[in-house]
Amino acid sequence: MVVVTGMSGAGRSTALNVLEDLGFFCVDNLPPALAVKLVEMLAAEDAITRVGLGIDVRTGSFLEGADAAFKELEASGHNVEVLFMDSADGALVQRYSETRRPHPLAPGGDLLEAIQKERDRLSTLRARAKQVIDTTRLSVHDLRRLLVDSIARGDAAPRMVTRIVSFGFKYGIPVDADLVFDLRYLPNPHFVPELKPLTGMDARVSRFVLDAPETKELLTDLESMLTRLLPRYEREGKAYLTIAVGCTGGKHRSVAVAEELARRLRPVREVAVAHRDSTR
Repeated sequence: MVVVTGMSGAGRSTALNVLEDLGFFCVDNLPPALAVKLVEMLAAEDAITRVGLGIDVRTGSFLEGADAAFKELEASGHNVEVLFMDSADGALVQRYSETRRPHPLAPGGDLLEAIQKERDRLSTLRARAKQVIDTTRLSVHDLRRLLVDSIARGDAAPRMVTRIVSFGFKYGIPVDADLVFDLRYLPNPHFVPELKPLTGMDARVSRFVLDAPETKELLTDLESMLTRLLPRYEREGKAYLTIAVGCTGGKHRSVAVAEELARRLRPVREVAVAHRDSTR
């Protein structure tokens, strides 16, 4: 069972549609306590082995029974994975403004206040999630590709999916980050006129950043630490791990370090790299 939950407007419906396209039997907005009955009913159907369950704040007080229901299912031998869809508050406000749909907790009130209430009510489910997907800068098509890839990996390869994301602190820390490293003390190409318009993907910027003694020391330490940590996270059953490396604008230092760190880790595991703010 994949439980799709998260912030209203963050892509929960899209995620459920993807699950349905991949052959999951999907039910939206079912009170969590009824999930146990649903699985019992579907157990008689041998062809149905994968279930997608959508949960959001519209279930009201029924949310309180979610954790108990999932524990009961797991105790019965079922695999329950919670997928939490998140997004920055500003992006959620913009999406509601564009669609003209009322937020379920603010039919006529303060939208930002409703978003905060929703975060509070969903905090337990978020803490239980094996994967948090930040859709702030994802298009619908990007989100679909990410979900299909994640679910396919879950079926074919139980190894933990590892992502390294570069970002700019002035745009906020990625909400799906598990580990965050601050690179703002490294030499900054932003102050070199010929390097300023480039990104960390350019060989000249990469050399400037990676040749610095501070960067060499940092990469040696990160490689050593992550080589030990990643198998331990995986052993604890974590399905997805996002490593966020940030500089001021997310354009130079963090991009170069993310690429080099991924290159060093790839001999021992598959690593995906994303540069959230490099084009800003």
